[in-house]
Formats: sequence, C-alpha cells, structure tokens
Amino acid sequence: MPRFAAKNKRLCLQSRGKTALKTARAKLSCAIREAKRTHAKRIHGHFQDSGDTRHMWQGIQAITNYKTTSPACDCDASLPDVLNDFYARFEVQNNVVARKTIPPPSDQVLCLTTAEVRKTLCRVNPRKSAEPDNIPGRVLREFAEQLADVFTDIFNISLSSATVPSCLKTTTIIPVPKKSSVSCLNDYRPVALTPLMMKCFKMLVMRHIKTKLPPSLDPMQFAYRPNRSTDDAISTTLHLVLTHLDKKDSYVKMLFIDFSSAFNTIIPQHLIEKLRLLGLNTSLCNWILDFLTERPQSVRIGNSISSTTTLSTGAPQGCVLSPLLFTLLTHDCARMHSSNHINKFADDTTVVGLISKNEESAYREEVQRLTAWCGANNLTLNVDKTKEMVVDFRRTQSDHSPLIIDGSSVESTKFLGVHLVDNLTWSLNTSSITKKAQQRLYFLKRLRKAHLPPPS
Repeated sequence: MPRFAAKNKRLCLQSRGKTALKTARAKLSCAIREAKRTHAKRIHGHFQDSGDTRHMWQGIQAITNYKTTSPACDCDASLPDVLNDFYARFEVQNNVVARKTIPPPSDQVLCLTTAEVRKTLCRVNPRKSAEPDNIPGRVLREFAEQLADVFTDIFNISLSSATVPSCLKTTTIIPVPKKSSVSCLNDYRPVALTPLMMKCFKMLVMRHIKTKLPPSLDPMQFAYRPNRSTDDAISTTLHLVLTHLDKKDSYVKMLFIDFSSAFNTIIPQHLIEKLRLLGLNTSLCNWILDFLTERPQSVRIGNSISSTTTLSTGAPQGCVLSPLLFTLLTHDCARMHSSNHINKFADDTTVVGLISKNEESAYREEVQRLTAWCGANNLTLNVDKTKEMVVDFRRTQSDHSPLIIDGSSVESTKFLGVHLVDNLTWSLNTSSITKKAQQRLYFLKRLRKAHLPPPS
C-alpha cells in the first residue's frame, strides 16, 4: 500500500508538471506572437510616410541590424585648443585691413519684409538641434508668426547699420574624424555650428544677392545656378573633349584642380572689391564685410571647449552664403586662350586644354596664369590632390611631359563624382555604380522579406 501511494503521488506530480509545462509553453508562444506583432507594427510605422526619409532609414536599420560605429575623437584635453589654432592658421596670411566705405546718399539699404522672414522661419527644419544660440529649430518654426515681426526689426537694423552682432557670428566647430585612425590634425573634418536665427538671415540676404547678379556672369560656373547641376558640368566638359578629338592630330589635357581649404583663405577686403564691381551696393558690401570679420570661433569635443579665437579671414563652413561668395570671388578666373576652357563647380575647377599638333604652349601658359591668379587671391593649389589626365586616341602617340606647378609634378581621376579614365570609357564608373546598386538591393530584399506594405 505505501508503495502504491508513493507511485500514485509520483504520477500525480508528473501529470501536474506536464500540465504546467503545457501552460508555460502556451503562454510563451502567445508572448512570442504578440512580440512579433508589436515589432512588425513598429517597423511598419517607420514606412507609413514615404516623405519622411529619416524615419524610413531608422526602419531599415532596425530590419537589417545595420549599425555604424563612427570613430571617436581623442580625449586629450588640449586637443580643442590645438585644433582651434590649426583651423585659424590662415589668419597670419591676411595682412589686409578691412575698411568699410561710406555709402553715397543714393545708396538703397536692403529692407526685408515680415512676410519674407515669416516664410523663411516656416521652412526651418524642426529636427535641427539647438546650436550656439540654444534655440531649437522647432521653436522657430512653430512660433514663426509671433517671431516674424521681432526678427524682421533685428535683421533690418543690422542691414541699415551694416553691423552683425557678435552673438550671431559665433561659430562652434565639432571636429569629426575622416577615418578610423587619425594621424594628423588635417584628418579632422570641421563641422561648424552657427545660430539658426543667423542661418535664416543669411538665406534672405543670399536670395537678394542672386537677384542683383547679371545672368551672364561666369557662364562656366555650374554651381548655385538655376537649372544647372554636376550633370551639366560633366556633359559640357565631355562634349568639348569628344568634339575636339574628332579633329586630325589632336589630343586633350584635363587638369582637375584641388584648392587647399578654399573657403578658409578668402580675404574679405579683396572679396568686397569684386562685389562692388559686380554692382552690389555699398551698404550691403559693408554688411558682408562686417559678417566676415571679427568672427568668434571655438572648438568643442565632448564636454571640452577651447578658448575663443577671433577670425577675420575666410568664410564660415556650413554657411549658405559661403559657397556663393566663393563663386563671386572666382568669377574673374577666366580663360586667356580660345583653345582652353575653365569649367567650375563651386571650388572644383577643371582646365581643359584642346591641343593640336603637339602645341601645348597655350595650355601650359594657361596653367601658369591660373597659378599666378591663385596667388593673387590667396588661394593655394594642393598639388598632391591636383590631377592631370591626357586623352589621346592617336595611333602614334608621343611622350607627354609632366606638368609642373610650383616645382612639383602633377600626376596623371574622379570628376564631380564620376570616374573618368584616359580612354573615356565608362567601365570603371559603371562598375562603381553597379556595386552601389547591389548594396541598395540588399536593403530592398530585406524590406520585401519583412512583408512591408507599399508606401502610402
């Protein structure tokens, strides 16, 4: 009897354990299904709005488990000050004193309207973080109606007095390593943070400047012009090359020029003199001169901030005005010989020499003249990154002597994002595009596997 009772008890415990196990398994399966439904719902939520690319990219990252590990900056406490001195190194090259000109009585001061300011504030990206002024973009956008009148008065007072408050010119630079292993200071890319309020102001001024420029100004400049793009610059250059190569006993030399820190070397006084020749009125030139001079700058790495340096050389990086001002500075960099062409896209400059019967004197003279022009405008050619390409389809090709710039030879590249080779075939560029397409297709396959609905 005791043996039977023990056996019966053991059978009851086993039976109860099986029931509990089944119950636990059922609950676990239910929880897994619910977690999958919740996860799928959350992922689908990232793709509800096809216009929100940021939200969609977050969804793709969640599906593919894609994680980026950006290299971190050195934690050395002295690095911010060292970098700030490095970014301000061009200041010693500027010995030209900036002087404002007294405007004539007939000079018309730019006056912004409340409607213009309100429209600009409404276009501010609400996701923009608070920058040196600690005013987030969401505040400017959501309260555009209330702030428009106040900002209009501030902007117009600044324009009439040709003075930009120091707080609006303040720049905080965040250095971002260009590669995983940093070997020199030049391996840090300076990302400049400027007040959002000033960004709106500069946008309004830039629109006004564009209306004052003649439409025929610098026809070979393809940047920041309506209905022009890198495609137009590439197509124009290749058309010149291929048309010339149809001629007998001809070849082409292309020099792809790289400037060293182009925006940082602008001398404001030289720029203003060119702006006056282009027809900009004195009061606006004085305002631009004040904006470019006496700019406070500091470098921030984590919680470490450098001491403030005041700059009066160059144009701030990341400023909407800087690229336009640079193109106006270089508008007078034009060809001297009809057999040469100088194509520009912002600071990317290409000299195209159309050479016949091995006569390269015009091309080499053009390069020497361009080098002299750069010296006069405080621009430095980066010979290490400046490349030359020779396109020669002749059956009997002669040896092409290397081009010498400032005592350094230029190597015989990628042109505005397009891979060019000396035989002008598209194999290398096609392979590069195919590789990128395959990487994108991987994401599309993962999206399909996730059974996502079509975008609304």
